Amino acid sequence: MERASSSGDADGAGLHGARDRCVRPVPDELPAGPGRPDGRDRRLGAPRDVRLLWSSNAADALGTQMSGVAFPLLLLGLGHPPTAVGLLAGAGMLVTVVCGPVVAVAADRGLRKPVMAGSAAVAAVAMAAVALSAADGRPPFALLLGALLVERTATACFEAAARGTVALVAAPREVPRVVAGLEAGDRAALVAGPLLGGVLYQVARPLPFAADALSYVVTALCVRSMRSDLRAGSPATAPGGGPAPSGDPAAGHAASAPDPSPPDPDTTRPPGTPVSATAAGAAPAPGTESPGTLPAPLRALRSYARETLAGLALVRSSPRLRLVLVWTTTVNAALAGLYYSALFALQDAGGAAAMGLVLAASGGAGLAGAVAAPAVVRRVGGARALVAATWLTVPPAAGLAWAGSPWSLGLCFGAFCLLLAPATVVVQSAAIADTPHHLQARTGALLATAVVGAGAGSPVVAGALATHAGPAATPAVCALALALLALFTGLRAGRLRPGGRP
Repeated sequence: MERASSSGDADGAGLHGARDRCVRPVPDELPAGPGRPDGRDRRLGAPRDVRLLWSSNAADALGTQMSGVAFPLLLLGLGHPPTAVGLLAGAGMLVTVVCGPVVAVAADRGLRKPVMAGSAAVAAVAMAAVALSAADGRPPFALLLGALLVERTATACFEAAARGTVALVAAPREVPRVVAGLEAGDRAALVAGPLLGGVLYQVARPLPFAADALSYVVTALCVRSMRSDLRAGSPATAPGGGPAPSGDPAAGHAASAPDPSPPDPDTTRPPGTPVSATAAGAAPAPGTESPGTLPAPLRALRSYARETLAGLALVRSSPRLRLVLVWTTTVNAALAGLYYSALFALQDAGGAAAMGLVLAASGGAGLAGAVAAPAVVRRVGGARALVAATWLTVPPAAGLAWAGSPWSLGLCFGAFCLLLAPATVVVQSAAIADTPHHLQARTGALLATAVVGAGAGSPVVAGALATHAGPAATPAVCALALALLALFTGLRAGRLRPGGRP
């Protein structure tokens, strides 16, 4: 299952709002601490679980990249028009946007591990069905569409539930290293996956889909094998009703942070007011129904919708997370625009082979940047690394306006991805640290939806600019947007440091 990427990933970055009860200052190196307020560490198998998380992510990303290349080849090889490929891609994106925020509520309420393992198993069955149908000769388009929608729905559920796993299996000090490992796995899959998918498809059409199904099985087994408590649940309270004390800053933060969902009228009634049917869990006594009372199913739906929007309430109340939102959406929009600009430029300069070279160079550079990111952040500091990396992405983005050969395009794109990796690690790590455990999935779903929306419009804008203003227009606009983002990030960078201005 693909993770939303903000070079990248959408789990975001963190900035600081000391005045907000639901956010706290995040230093460049987060202190370690024990696990739960009851004295039991929720990270029972932390090092082992981190390795399982890395393995599941790498296997999943590799399988997704392989089938992602093979699916369009299969459709086109069966005689379906390019519009069919676009239809499938659009349907998959729509499912991801719709399902993520809904499933995130269940994950934050304690069902993270069952949803992750079950979604991976369902996705494995869907891809196995595609492999079997491809081996049978000419699978009907309706079957392929149905299998893809099932797989995309399962993927969206997995992604929504998986957000927040890092905070539950890793100590705060280890979060940047764990995030960097996940980013490295994604980058390695980006380099090797398309190549393996193409080779396997040439050997036999079902093989890439069978490999993707196997990757989902590996993912499900890794999740099931984790020993850490992945149930974030609601904020813990002490016996007296207040927040439970804890030596873990992350745990204490989650324990003291209120759920920013708007209060339900039934739970804030004055003393002595009769409890409504929904609040009490039973039908109201005859004659006590209020004329304006909604039926129980509608009240439950309204309550669930309110919980779904809790991530939005948190982002609105936190200056740090608002900066995360601006940074991730701007970077992803620019990255998508630059990608399509390079694609248009390479139409007459090598075609598919040249684009493969550019993607391989950018994937390898991103992998190197992700591996080096923890050391860079430790040496330079999170805030300085973020600001410097954002400024340094401007020259390679602008260089794409004048790059004409595949080699120069690959060099500029590779430099862009190399510099973006440390910034992505800082952004994701800070957002994880700044979000309470019981809101990780919902906040991540909001950021991921914003990233998808930002990236969706970039191809249209890039195509229009290339048609009406020439091939250099899109890189120039992206470079300007990145320069403005770097200026904005520099002005707000103090919020990444302890004691920063809210």
